[in-house]
Amino acid sequence: MAETAASAGAVPVRGVGFGTPSYRAYVLGVLTLVYTLNFIDRFLLSVIAQPVIDAFNLSDTEYGFLNGPPFAIFYALMGIPLAMAADRMNRVVLISLCIALWSVMAALCGFATSFAFLLIARIGVAIGEAGCTPPANSLIGDYFAARSRANALGIYAMGVTIGSGLANAFGGPIATQLNGPAVEQWLSAIGLLSAFGPIDWANVEGWRLAFILIGAPGVLVALLMMFTVKEPPRGYSDPPSAQKFEKASMVETIRMLAAKPTFWAMAIGASLTALVGYGLSGFQAPMADRVHGINAGEFALRFGVPLSLAAAAGTFLGGFITEKISHRHPNAVTWIPAIGLLASIPLYEIAFFLPTENIQLALILWCAGATLHYAYLGAQYTIGQGVVPARARASAIAILLLCVALIGNGLGPQIVGWMSDMYMAMQLDAQGFAGVLSSDICRDRNSAALLSEIQQTACRSAYGQGLRLSMATTALIFIPAALAFFVTARWYQRDLVAKLD
Repeated sequence: MAETAASAGAVPVRGVGFGTPSYRAYVLGVLTLVYTLNFIDRFLLSVIAQPVIDAFNLSDTEYGFLNGPPFAIFYALMGIPLAMAADRMNRVVLISLCIALWSVMAALCGFATSFAFLLIARIGVAIGEAGCTPPANSLIGDYFAARSRANALGIYAMGVTIGSGLANAFGGPIATQLNGPAVEQWLSAIGLLSAFGPIDWANVEGWRLAFILIGAPGVLVALLMMFTVKEPPRGYSDPPSAQKFEKASMVETIRMLAAKPTFWAMAIGASLTALVGYGLSGFQAPMADRVHGINAGEFALRFGVPLSLAAAAGTFLGGFITEKISHRHPNAVTWIPAIGLLASIPLYEIAFFLPTENIQLALILWCAGATLHYAYLGAQYTIGQGVVPARARASAIAILLLCVALIGNGLGPQIVGWMSDMYMAMQLDAQGFAGVLSSDICRDRNSAALLSEIQQTACRSAYGQGLRLSMATTALIFIPAALAFFVTARWYQRDLVAKLD
């Protein structure tokens, strides 16, 4: 089991990082790996969205619900008690148990026989993942001194985009290139086929294998975390002048934050940005399929991986640039995200509407937009834990993630899905098929097969254009998000607890 450090009361506050520089780097690497795994399992559904939509004949509104509100609500509800636990118990053990839970539930998604089964498994993933970020942020706050936290948190936040990239790199190809008969043949060749019982391998789809093969290995990461990461004393890396208190309750944390407008302005900006991010990422693969004829596997490798790498680069650059210029511009952590969000809007809009023959230019612009967009991630954690003392960091981050989950993950996919169906109906009406064609008729393969060629063409066009218009509309929400980050600068220096040393 992970070594438990001496109690916080027996160890003086030193204002330097805990452990050796190499061990701090190792711990940061493990925590980033955990966060990466968190988002691999979270984003996998988005990568293989169209096969899942087809398998259960879902509307975009239904798929948006599957990928949004239930996951977000349970993630948010469990985040608060798990964050409170993180402020009171061994954070390493807590994270390890949560990794094991969400990994098993992610694998179970592959066994779903109905929409309800898949929904319940996704809720299980949400409950496990809720116990990752608050205690991880708290650990980073104790391992790294204040002057190094922005960069450390920026590296940690790269797990979002690296995880998305790996979900694309493995999930898309597995879902489109691997199937039950191929696995049956391989198991038979190595003599393990009988161990899996009477499975009808002919009807095992690739998207199911993607959930199982990507979800299950997370248990090994849980063991790595449990046995190689040490629990540091709380507040170890804060400046010597920082006051020490008993652990704050959630009520006390909320009272602290009530007097911190910096936190709430940032939370609004981060939540709206997450709304766009979750909405776009949840539907980008289906849009490419419907508009450009690019299937999930091809999109994952040609677009998903480059987009994730671009977003990871933006996350790192946001934290790196902030750390480099904060001594001259103390409010850089607030306005760098705002500038990035505003600059990304025209890049996204142009990329979405370029025709298929300009698909490579679309990818370049899309990647540039993602780089600017994701420069905000490290900032939200830096600000979120910077305005409260060490005893309340995990709880403050949990409150932030509550806002991000409910508004971002909860509303993002749902809004994009709802607008997609709405725009699709408008497109069908504009083509003169009002009362004749509907999204249900167009999506159902049996019904669509009975339509005339003109009607089928209208269905395909409306199916793709509706989603494209929805995504373009959603990107405009970056405008109020950027304004919220700009407003954060007004109170940031006043509300900051741990000054840069």
